[in-house]
This record gives sequence, C-alpha cells and structure tokens, in this order.
Amino acid sequence: MNRAIRKAQAFLSVYYAHMLEYRAELLLWALSGTLPLILLGVWTKASQNGQFGLEPADFARYFLAVFLVRQFNVVWVVWEFEKEVVQGRLSPRLLQPIDPAWHHVAMHLSERLARLPFVVVLVGLFFLLYPQAIWLPSLGRVLLFVPVVALAFTVRFLMQYTFALLAFWTERASAIEQFSFLFYLFLSGMIAPLEVFPPAVREVAQWTPFPYLIHFPAAILIGLPVDIVRSILVMLGWSLLFFILNRWLWRKGLKQYSGMGA
Repeated sequence: MNRAIRKAQAFLSVYYAHMLEYRAELLLWALSGTLPLILLGVWTKASQNGQFGLEPADFARYFLAVFLVRQFNVVWVVWEFEKEVVQGRLSPRLLQPIDPAWHHVAMHLSERLARLPFVVVLVGLFFLLYPQAIWLPSLGRVLLFVPVVALAFTVRFLMQYTFALLAFWTERASAIEQFSFLFYLFLSGMIAPLEVFPPAVREVAQWTPFPYLIHFPAAILIGLPVDIVRSILVMLGWSLLFFILNRWLWRKGLKQYSGMGA
C-alpha cells in the first residue's frame, strides 16, 4: 500500500509540475467550459416568458453548477492515446511495470488541481454579474456532490478511454468520440436542464450514461429532485460495463499493435 501511495504521489507531482508550465493554456481550457454560462442568459430570459417549472434564479444556479461539474469531469484521453498509438509513443510505456492508463489518470487529476484557481476566479466573476443567484448549498449536499462528481469523472474517463482503444484498429478513434459528443451535448443536461425536456425523452435519457455526467451532480448541488440511489446504481453499472469492455479491447488491441518499437 505504501509503495502504491508513493507511486501515486510521484505521478501526481510530476504531472502537476508539467501542467503548471502551461498556465495560459489552462486558462483557455477553463474559458472553453463557459458555454453553460452563455446559455444561462438564454434560459433565464426564456424562463420569464415560458412555463418551464424553474425560476430565473434556478436556471442561474443550475448553469453555474453545470460549469463547475464540467471543470472537474472534462476528459481528453482519446486524443492523447490516439497520438501515442499512431506515432508509436505507446511502445516505451509498455516497457514500464505499470498500466499506461495511470499516466492519463494522473495527468487529468493534476490538471484539475492546476485549473482550480482559474475556476474560483470565474465563479467570483459570475456572482458579480448575477448576485441574485448567490446561494450556499447545505453541507450534506456538498459532501454528496464531491463523490458523485468523482464518479461522473470515472464514467466519463472509462467511456472515452474505451473509445480511445479503438485506435489499435483505426487512426481516427477520436471521430467516434466526436460522434458520441452529440448525444453528450443534448442528453447530459449541458445545454438545458432535463426538467424542460419532454417526459419521454427524459425517460430514455435516464438509461444512458449521459445525464449522470452533468445533470445529476448539478441537480444534487442546487437541490433539484433526483433519485439518488437509482442514479448512483446506473453510474456504477455503466462504469463496470465500460471497464470490462475496456480491458477486453486492451488485451485484443495489444495483439494488434504494431507501433514503432513494439
């Protein structure tokens, strides 16, 4: 156990230092996640004229929560892994006594820590522009929100890393991720709360992994009614499914891999 902890600390410290070298890029990454704050103005205005079941302040808090969730569960492993396979950079990592996936996990977690100051500044700017949206979630909701966001990141990472393993057979594994992003965009709750969707669409969406990546954590933070137990079980089910598929593709892909030095 101590050995594993030391390895994790070494990985995180190295990748954290690496991320700090690209502060300007981190700021751009943080700003690229501000789409929910842009949509906030649209839905706040629409809620004044339509019957959506949510008040303007509810929309403001929801899209702020969506912004926070997206800052913690953004994943780009498919593009990194695709380059490693196509360019042969995966070969030296296969010689190391550790699964290459842990390099990507450490990179993502370190990036979260390095990005955090920019997120705090953007949240402060949001409250300056929308003071009516200021609220303090209860301690219980915050304590539930943290592990749920971690689980959402796990599902998102396993999903995209599974797509990334298709790079063993095709040079454009990222195209599959880009196609799935269309469903992610509309069914995750990023562009609109699921509460404004027709009931039939909500029912179908709840059996996909997408609502649990953004809408479910955001709903917990601001207090929207959700079935917590059912949602967590669905997230665990998708995590297990993607993990099993991921390990199967990894074993099959290594037999297929013929990169430089393999």
